[in-house]
Amino acid sequence: MPAVTSVLVPYASYLRVYEPLAAFPEPERSHWSRYARSGRAPTAQDELRRSLVDLLPTPPVPVPVHESADAFVTEDDGVVRVCPWRTRLRGWLALEELTGLFPPLVLDAVLPPVVRGQATADYEAWRDRNPDARPWIRTAVWQVPVRWFVLFADDEREYEPGEVPGVPPVLRYRTPMVQARRRLARALRTLRDTIEEGPLTEGLVDVGRWLEDFHPRSLVELDYGGLVHALPPDLLAGDRSAADVAAGIAALRDGDGEGAGAAYGRLTDRWRAVRDRQFAN
Repeated sequence: MPAVTSVLVPYASYLRVYEPLAAFPEPERSHWSRYARSGRAPTAQDELRRSLVDLLPTPPVPVPVHESADAFVTEDDGVVRVCPWRTRLRGWLALEELTGLFPPLVLDAVLPPVVRGQATADYEAWRDRNPDARPWIRTAVWQVPVRWFVLFADDEREYEPGEVPGVPPVLRYRTPMVQARRRLARALRTLRDTIEEGPLTEGLVDVGRWLEDFHPRSLVELDYGGLVHALPPDLLAGDRSAADVAAGIAALRDGDGEGAGAAYGRLTDRWRAVRDRQFAN
Protein backbone atom coordinates (compact mmCIF):
# COMPACT_ATOMS: atom_id res chain seq x y z
CA MET A 1 0.00 0.00 0.00
CA PRO A 2 1.42 3.43 -0.88
CA ALA A 3 2.23 5.84 1.87
CA VAL A 4 -0.45 8.35 2.71
CA THR A 5 0.35 11.84 1.45
CA SER A 6 -1.30 15.21 1.87
CA VAL A 7 -2.56 14.95 -1.70
CA LEU A 8 -4.61 11.92 -0.79
CA VAL A 9 -5.84 13.11 2.57
CA PRO A 10 -8.93 15.31 2.48
CA TYR A 11 -9.61 16.35 6.05
CA ALA A 12 -13.14 14.99 5.93
CA SER A 13 -15.30 12.67 8.01
CA TYR A 14 -18.08 10.42 6.75
CA LEU A 15 -21.47 9.22 7.94
CA ARG A 16 -22.43 6.07 6.03
CA VAL A 17 -25.39 3.73 5.87
CA TYR A 18 -24.92 0.07 4.90
CA GLU A 19 -28.18 -1.50 3.72
CA PRO A 20 -28.93 -5.24 3.47
CA LEU A 21 -29.27 -6.60 -0.05
CA ALA A 22 -33.01 -7.08 0.52
CA ALA A 23 -33.42 -3.28 0.60
CA PHE A 24 -32.49 -2.91 -3.07
CA PRO A 25 -34.90 -3.49 -5.95
CA GLU A 26 -33.92 -5.57 -8.94
CA PRO A 27 -31.75 -5.42 -10.97
CA GLU A 28 -29.67 -3.42 -8.48
CA ARG A 29 -29.96 -6.17 -5.84
CA SER A 30 -28.38 -8.72 -8.17
CA HIS A 31 -25.62 -6.27 -9.07
CA TRP A 32 -24.67 -5.73 -5.42
CA SER A 33 -24.96 -9.43 -4.67
CA ARG A 34 -22.47 -10.23 -7.44
CA TYR A 35 -20.30 -7.33 -6.35
CA ALA A 36 -20.13 -8.60 -2.76
CA ARG A 37 -19.32 -12.15 -3.90
CA SER A 38 -16.54 -10.87 -6.16
CA GLY A 39 -14.42 -10.01 -3.15
CA ARG A 40 -13.65 -6.50 -4.39
CA ALA A 41 -12.90 -4.25 -1.45
CA PRO A 42 -12.19 -0.70 -2.60
CA THR A 43 -11.29 1.77 0.12
CA ALA A 44 -12.12 5.43 0.74
CA GLN A 45 -8.64 6.21 -0.60
CA ASP A 46 -9.52 4.45 -3.86
CA GLU A 47 -12.62 6.59 -4.21
CA LEU A 48 -10.60 9.72 -3.50
CA ARG A 49 -7.98 8.87 -6.12
CA ARG A 50 -10.67 8.48 -8.78
CA SER A 51 -12.21 11.81 -7.83
CA LEU A 52 -8.86 13.61 -7.99
CA VAL A 53 -8.22 12.29 -11.49
CA ASP A 54 -11.33 14.14 -12.71
CA LEU A 55 -9.99 17.43 -11.33
CA LEU A 56 -6.76 17.27 -13.35
CA PRO A 57 -8.11 18.01 -16.87
CA THR A 58 -8.68 21.56 -18.12
CA PRO A 59 -11.45 22.43 -17.56
CA PRO A 60 -11.89 20.16 -14.53
CA VAL A 61 -14.70 17.62 -14.25
CA PRO A 62 -16.41 18.48 -10.94
CA VAL A 63 -18.97 15.67 -11.20
CA PRO A 64 -18.37 12.25 -12.79
CA VAL A 65 -20.07 11.71 -16.14
CA HIS A 66 -21.32 8.29 -15.04
CA GLU A 67 -22.51 7.08 -11.66
CA SER A 68 -20.17 4.80 -9.74
CA ALA A 69 -20.96 1.10 -9.65
CA ASP A 70 -18.81 0.60 -6.54
CA ALA A 71 -19.73 0.31 -2.89
CA PHE A 72 -18.32 -0.39 0.53
CA VAL A 73 -19.30 -3.88 1.72
CA THR A 74 -19.58 -5.39 5.18
CA GLU A 75 -20.87 -8.73 6.44
CA ASP A 76 -22.08 -9.43 9.95
CA ASP A 77 -23.80 -12.60 11.22
CA GLY A 78 -24.23 -13.76 7.64
CA VAL A 79 -25.97 -10.55 6.53
CA VAL A 80 -24.29 -8.76 3.64
CA ARG A 81 -24.75 -4.99 3.62
CA VAL A 82 -23.57 -2.48 1.05
CA CYS A 83 -23.04 1.26 1.07
CA PRO A 84 -23.12 2.48 -2.56
CA TRP A 85 -20.67 5.26 -3.31
CA ARG A 86 -23.07 7.25 -5.52
CA THR A 87 -20.13 9.50 -6.32
CA ARG A 88 -21.96 11.43 -9.02
CA LEU A 89 -24.89 12.34 -6.77
CA ARG A 90 -22.57 13.30 -3.93
CA GLY A 91 -20.54 15.42 -6.35
CA TRP A 92 -23.63 17.40 -7.29
CA LEU A 93 -24.60 17.87 -3.65
CA ALA A 94 -21.07 18.99 -2.73
CA LEU A 95 -21.06 21.45 -5.62
CA GLU A 96 -24.20 23.10 -4.21
CA GLU A 97 -22.37 23.72 -0.92
CA LEU A 98 -19.27 25.32 -2.46
CA THR A 99 -20.83 28.74 -2.94
CA GLY A 100 -21.02 29.14 0.83
CA LEU A 101 -17.46 27.97 1.44
CA PHE A 102 -15.36 30.07 -0.94
CA PRO A 103 -15.31 33.70 -2.13
CA PRO A 104 -16.60 34.06 -5.74
CA LEU A 105 -13.15 34.87 -7.17
CA VAL A 106 -11.61 31.77 -5.62
CA LEU A 107 -14.50 29.56 -6.68
CA ASP A 108 -14.39 30.87 -10.26
CA ALA A 109 -10.66 30.15 -10.43
CA VAL A 110 -11.08 26.57 -9.22
CA LEU A 111 -14.30 25.76 -11.09
CA PRO A 112 -15.20 28.22 -13.88
CA PRO A 113 -18.84 29.41 -13.91
CA VAL A 114 -19.56 27.64 -17.20
CA VAL A 115 -18.44 24.32 -15.66
CA ARG A 116 -20.60 24.82 -12.57
CA GLY A 117 -23.54 25.92 -14.69
CA GLN A 118 -23.42 22.79 -16.82
CA ALA A 119 -23.15 20.58 -13.73
CA THR A 120 -26.17 22.32 -12.20
CA ALA A 121 -28.22 21.84 -15.36
CA ASP A 122 -27.25 18.16 -15.50
CA TYR A 123 -28.27 17.71 -11.86
CA GLU A 124 -31.65 19.36 -12.35
CA ALA A 125 -32.41 17.14 -15.33
CA TRP A 126 -31.29 14.03 -13.44
CA ARG A 127 -33.27 15.03 -10.35
CA ASP A 128 -36.45 15.28 -12.40
CA ARG A 129 -35.97 11.64 -13.37
CA ASN A 130 -34.92 10.52 -9.88
CA PRO A 131 -36.91 12.58 -7.37
CA ASP A 132 -36.46 10.12 -4.48
CA ALA A 133 -32.70 9.63 -4.80
CA ARG A 134 -30.55 10.14 -1.71
CA PRO A 135 -26.90 9.47 -0.88
CA TRP A 136 -25.80 6.64 1.38
CA ILE A 137 -22.81 8.76 2.48
CA ARG A 138 -22.67 12.20 4.07
CA THR A 139 -19.41 14.15 4.27
CA ALA A 140 -18.18 16.90 6.59
CA VAL A 141 -14.92 18.81 6.09
CA TRP A 142 -12.58 19.67 8.98
CA GLN A 143 -15.04 18.40 11.58
CA VAL A 144 -17.33 15.67 12.79
CA PRO A 145 -20.70 17.38 13.30
CA VAL A 146 -21.91 17.04 16.89
CA ARG A 147 -25.26 15.71 15.65
CA TRP A 148 -23.50 12.66 14.18
CA PHE A 149 -22.10 11.62 17.56
CA VAL A 150 -25.63 11.48 18.96
CA LEU A 151 -26.23 8.27 16.98
CA PHE A 152 -23.49 6.28 18.71
CA ALA A 153 -22.38 4.95 22.10
CA ASP A 154 -18.84 4.98 23.43
CA ASP A 155 -18.64 1.16 23.50
CA GLU A 156 -19.20 1.14 19.71
CA ARG A 157 -15.95 3.01 19.18
CA GLU A 158 -13.32 1.19 17.06
CA TYR A 159 -9.77 2.54 17.12
CA GLU A 160 -6.76 1.17 15.24
CA PRO A 161 -3.59 3.24 15.81
CA GLY A 162 -2.07 2.42 12.42
CA GLU A 163 1.27 1.22 13.68
CA VAL A 164 2.27 -0.37 10.35
CA PRO A 165 4.21 2.07 8.11
CA GLY A 166 2.00 3.47 5.35
CA VAL A 167 -1.23 2.39 7.05
CA PRO A 168 -3.13 5.33 8.59
CA PRO A 169 -4.99 5.15 11.90
CA VAL A 170 -8.70 4.33 11.86
CA LEU A 171 -11.31 5.72 14.22
CA ARG A 172 -14.93 4.87 13.61
CA TYR A 173 -18.24 3.95 15.23
CA ARG A 174 -20.83 1.46 13.98
CA THR A 175 -24.33 0.84 15.29
CA PRO A 176 -27.58 -0.83 14.14
CA MET A 177 -30.07 1.54 12.51
CA VAL A 178 -32.67 0.92 15.23
CA GLN A 179 -30.21 2.09 17.90
CA ALA A 180 -29.22 5.17 15.90
CA ARG A 181 -32.86 6.20 15.45
CA ARG A 182 -33.68 5.57 19.10
CA ARG A 183 -30.76 7.66 20.36
CA LEU A 184 -31.55 10.48 17.97
CA ALA A 185 -35.21 10.59 19.03
CA ARG A 186 -34.27 10.58 22.71
CA ALA A 187 -31.68 13.34 22.26
CA LEU A 188 -34.06 15.47 20.21
CA ARG A 189 -36.75 15.16 22.87
CA THR A 190 -34.28 16.19 25.59
CA LEU A 191 -33.00 19.19 23.65
CA ARG A 192 -36.50 20.43 22.88
CA ASP A 193 -37.44 20.10 26.54
CA THR A 194 -34.38 21.92 27.87
CA ILE A 195 -33.06 24.46 25.36
CA GLU A 196 -34.36 26.69 22.60
CA GLU A 197 -34.55 25.42 19.02
CA GLY A 198 -31.26 26.01 17.25
CA PRO A 199 -28.67 24.54 14.86
CA LEU A 200 -28.23 21.34 16.87
CA THR A 201 -31.92 20.46 16.99
CA GLU A 202 -32.35 21.44 13.34
CA GLY A 203 -29.38 19.28 12.43
CA LEU A 204 -30.80 16.31 14.32
CA VAL A 205 -34.12 16.67 12.51
CA ASP A 206 -32.27 16.68 9.19
CA VAL A 207 -30.27 13.55 10.06
CA GLY A 208 -33.42 11.84 11.31
CA ARG A 209 -35.24 12.46 8.05
CA TRP A 210 -32.26 11.08 6.14
CA LEU A 211 -32.14 7.90 8.25
CA GLU A 212 -35.87 7.30 7.76
CA ASP A 213 -35.25 6.50 4.09
CA PHE A 214 -33.18 3.39 4.86
CA HIS A 215 -33.99 -0.21 5.72
CA PRO A 216 -34.44 -0.80 9.49
CA ARG A 217 -31.80 -3.55 9.45
CA SER A 218 -29.17 -1.19 8.09
CA LEU A 219 -25.89 -0.38 9.80
CA VAL A 220 -24.81 3.22 10.48
CA GLU A 221 -21.13 4.12 10.49
CA LEU A 222 -19.24 7.26 11.48
CA ASP A 223 -15.72 7.27 10.03
CA TYR A 224 -13.18 9.93 10.99
CA GLY A 225 -11.65 9.49 7.53
CA GLY A 226 -8.85 11.99 6.85
CA LEU A 227 -9.39 13.74 10.17
CA VAL A 228 -7.16 11.11 11.78
CA HIS A 229 -4.29 13.10 10.22
CA ALA A 230 -5.52 16.41 11.66
CA LEU A 231 -5.61 15.25 15.28
CA PRO A 232 -2.36 14.68 17.21
CA PRO A 233 -1.90 10.96 18.02
CA ASP A 234 -2.49 11.42 21.75
CA LEU A 235 -5.72 13.35 21.19
CA LEU A 236 -6.89 10.82 18.62
CA ALA A 237 -6.25 7.88 20.94
CA GLY A 238 -8.07 9.64 23.78
CA ASP A 239 -10.94 10.96 21.68
CA ARG A 240 -14.23 10.08 23.36
CA SER A 241 -16.47 12.56 21.57
CA ALA A 242 -19.51 10.26 21.44
CA ALA A 243 -19.23 9.71 25.19
CA ASP A 244 -18.97 13.47 25.78
CA VAL A 245 -22.07 14.16 23.67
CA ALA A 246 -24.02 11.42 25.46
CA ALA A 247 -22.89 12.78 28.85
CA GLY A 248 -23.93 16.29 27.90
CA ILE A 249 -27.40 15.22 26.79
CA ALA A 250 -27.85 13.07 29.90
CA ALA A 251 -26.86 16.04 32.08
CA LEU A 252 -29.43 18.24 30.33
CA ARG A 253 -32.07 15.57 30.88
CA ASP A 254 -31.22 15.53 34.60
CA GLY A 255 -31.21 19.32 34.89
CA ASP A 256 -27.46 19.37 35.51
CA GLY A 257 -26.35 22.49 33.65
CA GLU A 258 -22.83 22.34 35.09
CA GLY A 259 -22.34 18.76 33.89
CA ALA A 260 -23.65 19.62 30.44
CA GLY A 261 -21.27 22.59 30.24
CA ALA A 262 -18.30 20.43 31.26
CA ALA A 263 -19.07 17.85 28.56
CA TYR A 264 -19.47 20.59 25.95
CA GLY A 265 -16.17 22.13 27.07
CA ARG A 266 -14.30 18.86 26.55
CA LEU A 267 -15.81 18.55 23.09
CA THR A 268 -14.97 22.10 21.99
CA ASP A 269 -11.44 21.94 23.36
CA ARG A 270 -10.76 18.76 21.42
CA TRP A 271 -12.09 20.03 18.11
CA ARG A 272 -10.47 23.44 18.43
CA ALA A 273 -7.20 21.70 17.59
CA VAL A 274 -8.68 20.63 14.26
CA ARG A 275 -10.13 24.06 13.46
CA ASP A 276 -6.79 25.70 14.21
CA ARG A 277 -5.11 23.48 11.64
CA GLN A 278 -7.74 24.34 9.04
CA PHE A 279 -6.64 27.97 9.03
CA ALA A 280 -2.92 27.36 9.54
CA ASN A 281 -0.61 28.45 6.75
